[in-house]
Amino acid sequence: MRDSAGLCDGAPMIYDLSPPVSAALAVFPGDTPMSREVLLDMEKGAHLTLSTLRATVHVGAHADAPSHYARGAPSIDARPLDLYVGPCQVMRVTARRDATLTPDDLGKRPIGAPRLLIDTGTFPDPAVFNEDFAACSPDLVDHLHGLGVRLIGIDTPSIDPANSKDLPSHQACLRRDMAILEGLVLREVPEGLYELIALPLRLVGFDGSPVRAVLRTLS
Repeated sequence: MRDSAGLCDGAPMIYDLSPPVSAALAVFPGDTPMSREVLLDMEKGAHLTLSTLRATVHVGAHADAPSHYARGAPSIDARPLDLYVGPCQVMRVTARRDATLTPDDLGKRPIGAPRLLIDTGTFPDPAVFNEDFAACSPDLVDHLHGLGVRLIGIDTPSIDPANSKDLPSHQACLRRDMAILEGLVLREVPEGLYELIALPLRLVGFDGSPVRAVLRTLS
């Protein structure tokens, strides 16, 4: 989704990378889908509308905390905010279903920012969970770290395969202290350099957080 960030010609554009969060949004099998309970409703005569939200913290576009995949690791409230704000690159790769991406899949294209978002095209509908999405290899994580990347984002529910239990790419990010964004919607975003803004909520002790992830074009 694209929107204007200003009223004058030449103003930056904002790309919204977050799928709509509703009961229709798919989550990992066995996880908690989004639901809403309306406690007060102005349409029914109440003086205001008041809602309760219930969902996994890994719903839609979200940030993983190290505590999601390692005992004793920092929770999402302890992560530095500068990981999730700043120069970012979007890169589109040609990926087959069930692929595990390696450095070769990026070709010889230069990495020009410390945050890289990878569009695989293998999770096309956020409302339909397909387990055969593409994932990242630990070699790719190590390669990107060597190029100065501090955050990896992907357009799938996980940087590891859906059936992975040892989560080797998450563990590689843990060793390298790299941040992870998952569940992004990147299909309408042209490749290139942007400013990323994808701040997690300050959820004390939690293993992740939903984000409203946006990219702003550079002026």
